[in-house]
Amino acid sequence: MTGVYLLIKYALLYGVVLLLVAMGGMWSEHSGIINIALEGIMTIGAVAGALALCLLPETMPAFLIVLISILVACAAGVIYSALLAFASINLKADQTIGGTALNLMGTALALVFVKNYNLTHSGNQSPKLAYNNSPFIFNIGPITVNVFVFLGIALLVISFILMYKTKFGLRLRACGEHPQAAASVGINVYTMRWAGVLISGFLGGLGGFAYVVPSVSIWNFEQGVAGMGFLSLAVMIFGAWHPIKIFGCALFFAVFKALADIADSTFLGQLNLAKEIYRMMPFIASLIVLAFTSKKSKAPKAEGIPYDKGMR
Repeated sequence: MTGVYLLIKYALLYGVVLLLVAMGGMWSEHSGIINIALEGIMTIGAVAGALALCLLPETMPAFLIVLISILVACAAGVIYSALLAFASINLKADQTIGGTALNLMGTALALVFVKNYNLTHSGNQSPKLAYNNSPFIFNIGPITVNVFVFLGIALLVISFILMYKTKFGLRLRACGEHPQAAASVGINVYTMRWAGVLISGFLGGLGGFAYVVPSVSIWNFEQGVAGMGFLSLAVMIFGAWHPIKIFGCALFFAVFKALADIADSTFLGQLNLAKEIYRMMPFIASLIVLAFTSKKSKAPKAEGIPYDKGMR
């Protein structure tokens, strides 16, 4: 039974991260902006939240520690995503290239922040950051869960309602399908696309923090967020840019990711394969799934196309 509990624990941990970040990509792409920068946004959110966690006094109530560090991570994700929004919306730069650049810069910035923090506080330039993650973790019976599980479910419901039950969501989706038509009825396409990218940054920064903090108490920022942003893109595509479908797909990929971590405690341990093979499992699964489903996926029609008022 220990293996089952571990599988549930890690599946919930990874599932909520993939859910949050994939929903972030969904918001951006429904507005018409391809967000390849999810990996970089996650890294910036993770390092900002972790640094806030290190700097907050341990005598502070646990609730405030959790709240403040989460808000810092989300704010960092929003600020970093604003770079993509400005380049893609205002400057009409290539969205894929801009997102790739932000991914590369995210890990570099994280290392600068962490090494400077360690140099100031401990006299070394280690890329690792140690923090106390106990306020985020608690047990429900034999299963260990974290606060992000409940936060992720709440944001899933909010995202669905906002996207499909409000005028805001309808207008945002219109900007990703036919921005010229949206503009003709008085919708500010620039504003809606900015909103989509910033919401994406909010969820991406939160997802990065949710990945790093509950799992371990020391994180090496040389590895960024270990490809979870790219896996989240696969979840978003497989989930057809719909929050409920994304939820199911996030759990599907999370099980593979969890099995890779607890392989020695399951039947996979009897295969005596290298750990690197197990770590490849979720990415292999994503390639297989996308190979069979990507042709049927219907992305927002105007995503990746810069909006120009003069075009009709």
